[in-house]
Amino acid sequence: MRKAVVRIDPDPDRVLSPADIATGIRALPSHGVSIHRHPNDRELEVILDSENPDDARLRTSRACLQAFGITPTVGVVTFISRGTDDDALGVVEAFGVHAHVERIEEDGEEVAIFTLAAADRRRVPESRLHTALEAALNCEIRIVFA
Repeated sequence: MRKAVVRIDPDPDRVLSPADIATGIRALPSHGVSIHRHPNDRELEVILDSENPDDARLRTSRACLQAFGITPTVGVVTFISRGTDDDALGVVEAFGVHAHVERIEEDGEEVAIFTLAAADRRRVPESRLHTALEAALNCEIRIVFA
């Protein structure tokens, strides 16, 4: 399961007191999410298990509504990459396609080979996909269209 990080403003209308926000932050873990907060920052980072951005936004919004009593402003969703195949396939799926991944060792180095459908060649900016996969996996990437 991938780890999503959702940035939120739990009190967009500024109606909650600092004590209300602190209470809501303490309550959030009981709703299936964890929190990262910078001191004196109104924005929170909600961390939860999720496979896609829409699911992460919806579940974060529901958890915040339960914890704070108001609907937050939900911002950017990113994913933590631990370099797993699931993380890499999540990156591929963010481009709107599916792939098969195979890992091999070549000259003492790890290589991840991603096989995509030939029809996806026109749909996917290959250089952007390649760069995103390198960042997620920190190893050599090869993209094959078959």
